[in-house]
Amino acid sequence: MRVSTDSSGFRRWLEAGSEDIPAADVQIITSGGRSIPAHSAVLASVSPVLESMLDRPQRRGSSSKSIPILGVPCDAVLAFLRFLYSARCDLGAESGEMEKYGLHLLVLSHVFQVGWLKRACEAGLARRLTAEGVVDVLQLARECDAPGLYLRCMKLLAKDFAAVEQTEAWRFLQAHDPWLELEILQFLQDADLRQRRRRRKREEQGVYMELSEALECLQHIFTEGCTDVGPFDQAPRRSPCARFATCRGLQHLIRHFAACDLRRHRRSCPRCKRMWQVLRLHSSICDQPDPCKVPLCTQFKLKSQQMEGKEEDVKWRVLAKKVAAARVMSSLAKRKREEQLHESFGWSL
Repeated sequence: MRVSTDSSGFRRWLEAGSEDIPAADVQIITSGGRSIPAHSAVLASVSPVLESMLDRPQRRGSSSKSIPILGVPCDAVLAFLRFLYSARCDLGAESGEMEKYGLHLLVLSHVFQVGWLKRACEAGLARRLTAEGVVDVLQLARECDAPGLYLRCMKLLAKDFAAVEQTEAWRFLQAHDPWLELEILQFLQDADLRQRRRRRKREEQGVYMELSEALECLQHIFTEGCTDVGPFDQAPRRSPCARFATCRGLQHLIRHFAACDLRRHRRSCPRCKRMWQVLRLHSSICDQPDPCKVPLCTQFKLKSQQMEGKEEDVKWRVLAKKVAAARVMSSLAKRKREEQLHESFGWSL
């Protein structure tokens, strides 16, 4: 039996005396004592729970079947039946009912196992979440086994918890559901820890990117030359590179390293120590054939081979891998930007 899918399908099914539409054979009993006529064929086709209820034997003396749907407003039951009869959820045409009875429809679709309507209710409620009503929706999402909606509620709580704390729903939850309160607070703590880890990872990644840029400038200075530092047998002299700030700072560091009065005790000079670390880090990721033009590269490579397996050498290798990975990521990001630029330029032509 085909169910009409137009907006007036429910009304047409309830029209008595039509030749192609049978008379209603079941009564839906609501909390307000109202009895709504319906068709068992339609209800059984959209809900396994309703089908099971309809298969139960009737009470003696009862002339027609009845199904109680209690605990929700009568108008919400009517809206639920309209969705069942239409066999779809048209959020455009039925947005008013979804907005008004969304919570009740979620409960009914969960209880009667109407999957497509439950998913539509979850999506509709998620779009309308506010700090004022998120606690109520969260409790319902947990009871109705709606993990997607539950997670959206938790994310809103974490984002705007100061506003949620001022609501009456939150105070009621604190007084009557301490387990859910503990669950929420645990989620907020975990979210804060995740945010801190992401921030720390971004900061570390920024340091690795800076080191990668410094090593590129170091290679550039001793291979091609740049402004005041580098080979002097090239004509014409090169202009400052694109990474002027990093390159210029590294040149000052190189000049200091070469002329420092503490050459015999460079470990006590912070600027010389920094330059020493940059040179050692370069040697850890250098893939140039010997002799490399960067000073001390060969010596550091030999020393690293002698210290292989020791804790200090392992730490340097780990740092070198992270800096090398940052260089690769930077190169890929640069290539992607260039490709997007070329595509944009080609499209504009």
